[in-house]
Amino acid sequence: MSLFSIITPKIETHYLTEDVTIRQALEKFDYHKFSVVPLIAKDGTYLTTVSEGDILRYIKNQAKFDVEKAEKVKVRSIEKYRPYKACVNNVSDEEIFALALEQNFVPVVDDRNMYIGIVKRKDILNMMMGERNNK
Repeated sequence: MSLFSIITPKIETHYLTEDVTIRQALEKFDYHKFSVVPLIAKDGTYLTTVSEGDILRYIKNQAKFDVEKAEKVKVRSIEKYRPYKACVNNVSDEEIFALALEQNFVPVVDDRNMYIGIVKRKDILNMMMGERNNK
């Protein structure tokens, strides 16, 4: 399997940058109907993922949370419950399969840790089904 045959490039993915506020993140989640997205540094390096659940846990645990605060708190500062692990673009099939078992998508980085895209679990399964049907 070639990772690059099923990667969704960065330009076609949705992600947040580290300077996005909670309010902006929630608006993006709502608009695009995603529950987890990569979190990218200003220079393009992959940091982690952030989920709606991470944000909701932050809101729940902050006693005086309000909309004005949501406009000031950056998503990079909230605790991540289960951040998705990224893989390097030369990952083995076994490593990417193992990550895809645990995550809906696998963020892909280059050897400088620059975010270059994602591999969706759905695309891995579709590719495997196609290979199986071609045998």
